[in-house]
Amino acid sequence: MAERVRVYVEVGGKRTFASAADWPGWCRSGKDESLALENLAAYAPRYAKVAKLARMEVPAKPAFTVVERMKGNATTDFGAPGIPAKDEARRVTAAETTRMVALLEACWKYLDRVRAKAPEELRKGPRGGGRDREKMYQHVLDAEVGYAPSIGMKLKQPDRRALLDAIRKPRGDTKWPAPYAVRRIAWHALDHAWEMEDRIP
Repeated sequence: MAERVRVYVEVGGKRTFASAADWPGWCRSGKDESLALENLAAYAPRYAKVAKLARMEVPAKPAFTVVERMKGNATTDFGAPGIPAKDEARRVTAAETTRMVALLEACWKYLDRVRAKAPEELRKGPRGGGRDREKMYQHVLDAEVGYAPSIGMKLKQPDRRALLDAIRKPRGDTKWPAPYAVRRIAWHALDHAWEMEDRIP
């Protein structure tokens, strides 16, 4: 029997993102909503391995229910889910925060495991480009430093413990609500983990 999975859909002019609302990091894009949802479904087995690191199981037969659609912006079309859902601004329980943090840590752990088995030089992308392993990993860390002001903090260097502290005890005046921050950070780490995995020679 199919199990319901809540999804946010962010529609840009050139790209659409579908994000599993309760599973940070499980987020894929496509040219339109149907393709984004198709890609999200295709990545369910890959995301299941991530959730397992958090001792959780994703639905074996997910049935996607779009609970919110957001209008995208330049960030969406550039290639990142850039719009918080209204649902993400609600008050989050302690149990929900613990679960979000566990899944974010699982995304980081998965990236670290892929990095550990990948060679430094990765297979080139379809247009002959793409970062090699350490540059890609550093890009993820640098992005997290860049995300920090949006959750009310400044970092001079990567500090995931500090990020988690800010997520666990969110301020009320930040640009990003904690659930969106987790979704964005988890997506970025996992998106590059999967890219790195796909480009191992």
